[in-house]
Amino acid sequence: MSIPEGNLLSNIERFSGFADGYDRSRPQAPSVVPELIIRYLRRRPALVADVGCGTGLSTLLWRNCAEEVVGIEPNADMLAVAREKLADSKDTYQISFEHGFSNALPCADESVDVVTCSQSFHWMEPASTLEEIRRVLVPGGVFAAYDCDWPLSLEWEAEAAYNRIITKAEDIVKRLAPEEQQAHKWDKNTHLERMTASGVFRFTKEIVFHHYEPCDADRYVRLALSQGGVQTVFKLGSSELDEDLVRFSALVGKAFAGKTLDLMFSYRMRLGIK
Repeated sequence: MSIPEGNLLSNIERFSGFADGYDRSRPQAPSVVPELIIRYLRRRPALVADVGCGTGLSTLLWRNCAEEVVGIEPNADMLAVAREKLADSKDTYQISFEHGFSNALPCADESVDVVTCSQSFHWMEPASTLEEIRRVLVPGGVFAAYDCDWPLSLEWEAEAAYNRIITKAEDIVKRLAPEEQQAHKWDKNTHLERMTASGVFRFTKEIVFHHYEPCDADRYVRLALSQGGVQTVFKLGSSELDEDLVRFSALVGKAFAGKTLDLMFSYRMRLGIK
């Protein structure tokens, strides 16, 4: 695969092979996302570019909120699921999905009103990505990078077990995978600092919000399994997480007790106005 300078193949391929499971487990962003962004844009957007759109969970959210929406994704598996969902929906709304990279967007200069990165900005080289966002955004346009906090708020033992699995998975990957195959994640906690320091935006801020979705024990476990580090351990053929996952599943099952619960999904949005 030929990729533009600044992109890591290991980051792109981290999400290969489990796009369907990812799509079934992960939340669609709540409707407050376009509501907030449109408020800061001050008008209905003509074009929204959802960068690192994955399976389209954050792209289809913009249906009826903008004149045109394009989801842009470098991973072929994720892009295929997004396009399949769009085809199955028989949606005639102006939504499309394109292969592309965050620092080489298939968009003309100053043509995009809103650029979003939903749970994806931390996988992108930030300096070149922000310069590309500068290029494509119209003056006064909005960039919003937003993420869901993990794990979901359930109860402390299950959440502690989740955190141990994620930490152990990353340790296994560092030990077993060749360095060139290890993904690099930029710290989400420094998104706002980088955006402010870039000089791209006249105004930046962080917005914290949440919403509730129904969740059962099966989905809670699948959310943990959808994390890239866990999937990478499976791809490496390691069974080192197996016992941890059994214990985690038992704790989750105990917490849900066979019920479906409305769980809080907490989000952090870093927003900038060009």
